[in-house]
Amino acid sequence: MMDSERVQEALTDVRKALEADGGGIELVKIEGNKVHVRLLGACAGCPMRTMTLKNGVERVLKERIPELEEVVPV
Repeated sequence: MMDSERVQEALTDVRKALEADGGGIELVKIEGNKVHVRLLGACAGCPMRTMTLKNGVERVLKERIPELEEVVPV
């Protein structure tokens, strides 16, 4: 089971990159080995948000948290 502290630490690094483009991200919940997040600001309506989640957020989190299965948008 993943703990929220490790997830929050990993999201801090991701958040810096998203904030540089006027966006943001928040942890909604951890369910088993899945992390549910909400994109904020410019990221919420961006047509590239799916790619950002899979190729950016999910990739970084999986590097830091090997047991992570998926990042799920809310």
